[in-house]
Amino acid sequence: MKVLPIGRLSTRSRIVEGTLIIDLGTRMRVLSSAPRGGGLRTTRYILNHQVLPNPVRPKKSGPNVSRHRWGDPARYLRRIALAVGADTGCVGLMTAVPMKQLVTSRASEDGVWVECYATVGVTNAVRAGESPRRATAKAIDCTLGTINLIVITNACLPASALVGAVQVATESKTGVLRDHAVLSGTGCPGATGTGTDAVVVACAVRGKGPWTPYAGTHTALGSMIGQVTTDCLCQGLARAAQRAAPHRP
Repeated sequence: MKVLPIGRLSTRSRIVEGTLIIDLGTRMRVLSSAPRGGGLRTTRYILNHQVLPNPVRPKKSGPNVSRHRWGDPARYLRRIALAVGADTGCVGLMTAVPMKQLVTSRASEDGVWVECYATVGVTNAVRAGESPRRATAKAIDCTLGTINLIVITNACLPASALVGAVQVATESKTGVLRDHAVLSGTGCPGATGTGTDAVVVACAVRGKGPWTPYAGTHTALGSMIGQVTTDCLCQGLARAAQRAAPHRP
């Protein structure tokens, strides 16, 4: 278990049977594109659950939780939350990237801190604007090629700044993919992400952290978001390359 105490807030994280469980210590405001708990909500728990590639999709959901079988992602992640002792009102993500490939980074300045957790896979890479049919024609498994980003800060942000934080994290991710010349799954240069990327940004609720009205690239907070996201993407791409190396002909 990793504990990150900073000021009045602290996060705890652990991995249980292929599931990263981030306990924020208290309810925080979260904006995300997650399949479970997506949108804007408050929650204490964020999960990133590893599934196996090419799972069997059951017609009916059984009582047993298995990484081999999953149907509707939101319902499946609810079962996972119950199994690992997290609130079912959590925000939950899915990936086939092994949790041993999890990368983290953190930065702090003047009492404000930012932490990023990421799992990085790019076999499902795509360039924004490509035809969905072309982009998925050679897809091996969507979950294996997913980049899941979880950004947490003790700053208190309005909804507009949460959107700005998502924007900065996304720009940083795309910048790293371009710097590393990651190709789209169609072979085109300039991949901007993958077809199944998810991003989560969590911040303190009002009165529980430093009020920060903006999170763009011209702000200290935005700079830290860019730093930790870039760091995680660089680490993650390196680990993804190491994982793929033994399978190359």
